[in-house]
Amino acid sequence: MPRAEAVRVPRDHGGGLDAAVADYGGGREDWIDLSTGINPVPYPAPTIPQEAWTALPDRAAQDAVLEAARRHWHVPDDAAILAAPGASSLIAKIPALAPAGRVDIPAPTYNEHAAAFAAHGWEMGEEGATARVIVHPNNPTGHWYAEETFGAPLTVVDESFADVWPDRTWVHEATRPGVVVLKSFGKFWGLAGMRLGFAIATPDVIAQLATALGPWAVSGPALTIGAAALDDHDWAVDTRVRLNEDAARLDALMIRAGARVEGGTSLFRLYEVDDAKTWQERLARHHIWSRVFPYSKTWLRLGLPAPGQWSRLEAAL
Repeated sequence: MPRAEAVRVPRDHGGGLDAAVADYGGGREDWIDLSTGINPVPYPAPTIPQEAWTALPDRAAQDAVLEAARRHWHVPDDAAILAAPGASSLIAKIPALAPAGRVDIPAPTYNEHAAAFAAHGWEMGEEGATARVIVHPNNPTGHWYAEETFGAPLTVVDESFADVWPDRTWVHEATRPGVVVLKSFGKFWGLAGMRLGFAIATPDVIAQLATALGPWAVSGPALTIGAAALDDHDWAVDTRVRLNEDAARLDALMIRAGARVEGGTSLFRLYEVDDAKTWQERLARHHIWSRVFPYSKTWLRLGLPAPGQWSRLEAAL
């Protein structure tokens, strides 16, 4: 019997600054990229030991970042953790954990999950779903889901942005069979280029994902920085305060410019405007890149400016 072809789902992301530069001029250094939800004040990376660059990561380095992750997210003793080169690498592997069927992914949301499941032959739909993906908080709306029954045999909880409000995590559900909680390091700690993410689930599921990723999936420098950052409690507390203040400041600017707050988190804000594409083009003429969505003509998403960028955004608005 011929194998069914996987359905391709378009991947739509923030970023893409090179295309914006090509369309509106300037160099990358001239632009402010507000199209992503990455903390613009990154964690100050510690000095990297030479061995982290020259040797394959040993068990001690891998254990150190996993232990720091367990402490930071209060992972239950019965759950296991896996470090990976970014949450996206885990998203690509998770659909293979179960036989292809139907997956329920409440929309609108981050579309990489749908693309990954479709690539593994899954159909999309709520009725009769054997897998479910919950983006918590949701991207781009910022909606936090009320805790609910995990009825699907495979349930993915994507908490890439949850570190802004750690009390709302569902990490404690990772002891349930078939539940996988994803954590992104690049968003809250502002080090997206480092490529570090985590899966938290029962030991058998983590073993399957570890086999799929292969050995030495995470670089030595990423393990070193990740362990230090995850254990820096004071930095995390101070960062949450600053993010909340900056999100309120951004809302005030956008409201004065005629936008309405639609949702978001303290790492990105979602606005309702009269014509999102027009707003994006106006900002782009000032070399400020924003995020619009193919399914909405009126939603505009902005990340937070870095400390020295606010005056340029205010002038552009």
